[in-house]
Amino acid sequence: MPTKKEKEIFVEVVYDKMRSCKSAILADYRGLTVSAVTELRNKLRESNSDLKVAKNTLIKIAVDKIGIEGLDPYLEGPTAIAFGYDDPVAPAKILSEFARTNKDLEIKGGVLEGRVITADGVKGLASLPSREVLLGKVLGGMQAPLYGFANVLQGNIRNFVYVLEAVRKQKAGEA
Repeated sequence: MPTKKEKEIFVEVVYDKMRSCKSAILADYRGLTVSAVTELRNKLRESNSDLKVAKNTLIKIAVDKIGIEGLDPYLEGPTAIAFGYDDPVAPAKILSEFARTNKDLEIKGGVLEGRVITADGVKGLASLPSREVLLGKVLGGMQAPLYGFANVLQGNIRNFVYVLEAVRKQKAGEA
């Protein structure tokens, strides 16, 4: 049984992680084997995310300290929290994918940049394209008008060259 000091340290750790993360996804891990949890932790580590298993009362203390409200309904049963630091979508994607192959993992809900989201919200977040894909789409959208404009200008120049060629042929035919 952890001592009061150990609990205080753990609350501080969860508090620091919740403050510095962009997203935190809560999941019920009941029934997962140790090797499955280790595999999940390794997948999360690859995307600069991590997983913490915590007592609900300690999570509640840390969340209340931050000022996030509405997370109480999700703090029932065994709870694991996946924290995402760089990409808020990464932990949601990894947990959703892992939950498809491991039916024992159930996503409860989460926190996205200080706001509580439901399990459906987490699944919606997981279905978003990655940051790189979104940046590519934005860049493509910005380049499309420029390409269109260049083609329009090129078409006018091409037509002018065709007219000049026709005039040249006509004058060559007269001479």
